[in-house]
Amino acid sequence: MLDSTDLKILDQLSKNSRITMKELGDYVHLTGQAAAARVVKLEDQGIIEGYTINVNQAKMGYLVHAFITIFTKNTNHQPYLEFVKGEKEWVINNYKISGNSCYLLECQFPSHERLDDFLVELNQWANYQLSIVIHPHKV
Repeated sequence: MLDSTDLKILDQLSKNSRITMKELGDYVHLTGQAAAARVVKLEDQGIIEGYTINVNQAKMGYLVHAFITIFTKNTNHQPYLEFVKGEKEWVINNYKISGNSCYLLECQFPSHERLDDFLVELNQWANYQLSIVIHPHKV
């Protein structure tokens, strides 16, 4: 389905989605127009779903990065899911997972106090296990 040129395009776009089509074409040995056509094809196929930016959360004031393993209190997860939906300021991702728990919640907070407030509210809907990120390592 994807050839080596498509894979190189994806690699470059994942490193720098603001690259010009001419620069991208030079990298994969195509014209800028041909590279752009490949990108459109990858978008149309749903392989490229969108473009994002990486924001330094600490510089934005979110100093506490937490992973919270969620154990819902019963089989009705809807109250928990509604709670999480209302906490978009703090919640980065909410993954439904297999294993001993139900969800893995990734959050960011400006302070430990705000994290504590969040956990008190969360405990109405679920039990949890908290892990705080000490230092992220880019892969």
